[in-house]
Amino acid sequence: KGRSSFTMSVNVESESPSSESSAATNKQEYNVFRDSPVRFLGYANEVGESFRYQFPRFVTPTYIVAFGYCLMDATSNGYSAWNSFDPTKTERSRPVQTALATGDTLLWQILASVCIPGVTINMIVKASRFAVSRTTVLPTVAAAWLPTGMGLASVPLIIQPIDHAVDYMLDNTVREWIAEESKQKPS
Repeated sequence: KGRSSFTMSVNVESESPSSESSAATNKQEYNVFRDSPVRFLGYANEVGESFRYQFPRFVTPTYIVAFGYCLMDATSNGYSAWNSFDPTKTERSRPVQTALATGDTLLWQILASVCIPGVTINMIVKASRFAVSRTTVLPTVAAAWLPTGMGLASVPLIIQPIDHAVDYMLDNTVREWIAEESKQKPS
């Protein structure tokens, strides 16, 4: 869904990690988890939350899919970080840099793809159900499905603000702490 500070995407046209850095400056980077239809797996739980009241058993599997997407993206990012490691660009070791890239991506994805959107859609559907329950002009079928429609319709509207908020939060907390830690020299 979004891109973390430690993301080291694999360049589509690079043939080896050493050619990646020079090719990346001239070519668009491609990440299968963010630049292909696979990214829609990260929205599975939002769909599940929208349908919570019609199909409650459907919700848990959608969270499994969304968390699986987060884990796959973080693993892919860690693998890319491992393969593109350049010891001249950091004082950190390859395993540490890989762990930071993986952890940053996993934290970002869990917050921006699963937790915050799931709660947001759940609240929108609940508020819609409350509003619909207070009206008597809607047919029963419309009253049952309108909150689900509101939840689904809100998904595209909440993605960018949540992504930017999570970027801002991580940039001003965890990522800043990691950057400061790397600047401190052991005595």
